[in-house]
Amino acid sequence: MPPSVITPRPTVPASRRPPSPAGAGPRERTARALRSAAPALLGYLAVRLFGLLVLARWAHLKGHGVWPVLATSWDSRWYLRIADRGYQDTLGTAMDSNNLAFFPLYPALVKAVAGVTPGSRASVALVLAVAFSLAAAWGVFAVGARLCGRRAGTVLTVLWGALPVGIVQWMGYTESLFTALAAWALYAVLTGHWCTAASLAVLAGLTRPTGIAVAAAVAVAGLAVAARTRAWRPFAAALTAPLGWLGYVGWVGARVGRWDGYFAVQRLWRNTWDGGAGTLRWLRELLAYDRTPQLFLVAVSVVLVTSVALYALCLADRQPLPLLVFSGVLLLVVLGSGGVYFPRARFLLPAFPLLLPLAVAVGRARLPVAALVLGAAALSSAWLGAYMLLVWPGPP
Repeated sequence: MPPSVITPRPTVPASRRPPSPAGAGPRERTARALRSAAPALLGYLAVRLFGLLVLARWAHLKGHGVWPVLATSWDSRWYLRIADRGYQDTLGTAMDSNNLAFFPLYPALVKAVAGVTPGSRASVALVLAVAFSLAAAWGVFAVGARLCGRRAGTVLTVLWGALPVGIVQWMGYTESLFTALAAWALYAVLTGHWCTAASLAVLAGLTRPTGIAVAAAVAVAGLAVAARTRAWRPFAAALTAPLGWLGYVGWVGARVGRWDGYFAVQRLWRNTWDGGAGTLRWLRELLAYDRTPQLFLVAVSVVLVTSVALYALCLADRQPLPLLVFSGVLLLVVLGSGGVYFPRARFLLPAFPLLLPLAVAVGRARLPVAALVLGAAALSSAWLGAYMLLVWPGPP
């Protein structure tokens, strides 16, 4: 049986879903949805605050400050420089130095909000990241609860917060913003709000290179529904969804004066497509031949292998088509890249649908078992997050 385009295989009786009176206005519906999501958001906050406390204690022991690590390290500096000075207008030849590789929505938001609020742009970037992480957690819950019920949605949200590199959600990076846009775009597709889905897909395409995965999910689902129903809104959404990603890639090409300008920039960052050959070499070296592999790279390898296994479970469970397309394209982009290896666990952080089979299983388990699994996930995430930022010598 093929995967459902919009409505998943029912796992929760309709009689158990919260009522939605037709006369309720947007404010009432939002308040009701927020009350429904409150346990998931509180669980997410508990996981991330615990991770922050572990990081703060570890940083204190090493004589580091927490704020610089979260707000002004590695890629955070690139986004802040773009917010300060804008983009360069030449391709150049220097490696790892062209800021056109970084998509514009997050630095544009940082600049706009910092222009009307007190505090530095670094502080604004960090506050925005935390706010976007809560929006993302709400969207993750909304998708999970719609497909499998509130309990599974709550577990899914906590698991997403407790990913091995979950600390990045509270750094000056784009992962939280991108996950929020992706989650709510997928929810909009599942609920048939095609204009919303297309708009969020456009914004996701202006946030990260992997925005193409959100565009593909909306486009494929929209075309499938349009072919079946002859409705124009899904078809229009399918045409609109890729415009953000295509627009930025085209703008970079025009700025540097060559049609493949964006891809030339990526080559200067050592990001090329090799169909996964480089990923397989890294996995073989780290898991089979290297007798003293670096711990963080082993963790990245485990995340990659586990993600593939979870995607197979998602296929077997016949997840709705937009979720399968989103996760599949994201995996294809991350695993098929021949570029740097160490950030790939972070690149897969937005792929929350991969966690849905695990969330369903944990949600059905007895309470002590579920608590043990979620507690272990939170502990490992807190420890590895601090290790990644304070011991691992490279970017997350």
